[in-house]
Amino acid sequence: MLVKTYGAAVQGIDAIVVTIEVVIESGIQFCIVGLPDTAVKESHQRVISAIKQSGYAFPRKKIVVNMAPADVKKEGAAYDLPIAVAMLVGTEQIAAAELGKYMIMGELSLDGSLLPVRGALPMAIEARRLGYKGLILPEANATEAAVVNNLEVYGLKNLQEVADMLSGAQKFEPVEFDTRAEFARSQNAFEYDFSEVKGQEEVKRAFEVACAGGHNILLVGPPGAGKSMMSKRLPSIMPPLSLAEALETTKIHSVAGKLKSGSKLMTRRPFRSPHHTISPVALVGGGTNPMPGEISLAHNGILFLDEFPEFSRSVLEVMRQPLEDRHISISRARYSVDYPAGFMLVASMNPCPCGYYNHPTKDCTCPPGAVSKYLSRISGPLLDRIDLHVEILPVPFEKLSSMDEGEGSGAIRERVVKARAIQEARFAAERGMHCNAQMGPRQIARYCRLDEASMAILQKAMIKYDMSARAYDRILKVARTIADLDGSADIRPVHITEAVNYRKLDRSGWGATGSLK
Repeated sequence: MLVKTYGAAVQGIDAIVVTIEVVIESGIQFCIVGLPDTAVKESHQRVISAIKQSGYAFPRKKIVVNMAPADVKKEGAAYDLPIAVAMLVGTEQIAAAELGKYMIMGELSLDGSLLPVRGALPMAIEARRLGYKGLILPEANATEAAVVNNLEVYGLKNLQEVADMLSGAQKFEPVEFDTRAEFARSQNAFEYDFSEVKGQEEVKRAFEVACAGGHNILLVGPPGAGKSMMSKRLPSIMPPLSLAEALETTKIHSVAGKLKSGSKLMTRRPFRSPHHTISPVALVGGGTNPMPGEISLAHNGILFLDEFPEFSRSVLEVMRQPLEDRHISISRARYSVDYPAGFMLVASMNPCPCGYYNHPTKDCTCPPGAVSKYLSRISGPLLDRIDLHVEILPVPFEKLSSMDEGEGSGAIRERVVKARAIQEARFAAERGMHCNAQMGPRQIARYCRLDEASMAILQKAMIKYDMSARAYDRILKVARTIADLDGSADIRPVHITEAVNYRKLDRSGWGATGSLK
């Protein structure tokens, strides 16, 4: 007897339907074909035990399981459930008239209980797109998949419940989830707030400019100045996620298996902070079983790299293309996958090996040339992709001991949202462009025109500080963002002056004897 059930395989961050065909006939054999990996082949023992522990008989016959399409690699234990269901239907132990209307996925424990799987959200999206009536999967994945509207999602505990539901012996209600209500309720709750930060008004302003224009930013300062502490508060001033962005972000984390049991829609922008010992594959993604890396997990959010020069050169250099293209293509001999990587890079570093170059009260103990050598760990092409270089100094005791609260994240966020709205309107006709940081030469020439006074200031700064040509476009883009924050249609001299001050590392004096100022 031939029985078909339907599951899904995840490729990149999307899912494709996999048809599981089970033939039961005379003989004694069990085999799985259709490019299964080791975990799928091992399903034999799990399925046998789960069927027996659920009170059914495992057929002592020849069983052939085919997983189509045969040229797509089938990975993981999530195919246990559709295989077991097909066997029970094929041996007429249960009747399931509407079996073909459901997509079924789940890993079986030896006692028949269902264990969570990766990629439930993209599976649900694909099931709805193809017109399936519902999706049956483990209870732990139900709320994640229920984010998808117009699809019945059933989160069940074990194989017995799945059999009872399909045979009609017991009725289960689909999981209900109001996506828009949950999205509106929880997207403004943050653990950290900028009101807790004492002083550092210039750095707060730089963060505001970076978030308003989607600019990458590098903080340079001594230990204890507050680089990490302030960076952790950046999500609280980023523009809220749109519903489409939230779904895309949740898909990536679902595929990577980073969603906790019972998780729903991700309503806040991700903040990823990998350790500097991370490998290139862990950062960009890939591996034997392709998985999204940290740059994709930070999509629509922030990738924070603390101790920037301590990352290996090979790790930092793989970010150059994703920073420009906002996606990463990983090609190997056996597969090719694309992952989105539209993140805002926030990096921090000490100014020198000892950490006290340009410190107001402590002397730098580094030998001559050490500062320049330390900075050279970051290549010019990578530094070129960072729009703002901001120096951060320790907070004086008077401000540190003050009981006055600083400006809260809510007020800063309002200004950021207004600036982003201006940019959305400006780039409405530009496909895939949403913020000033994404502008290319054509958009810069069109939207960043300077009057004579502004051009004179920029020319003087370029000559005085011996800035490289690569700084020119960055200054114009940042100045455009500052003008948007001021609600100005034109870039004025004050905007250019502020933008120039955010290019500390382009100055010829950095790393030489003496102060930057």
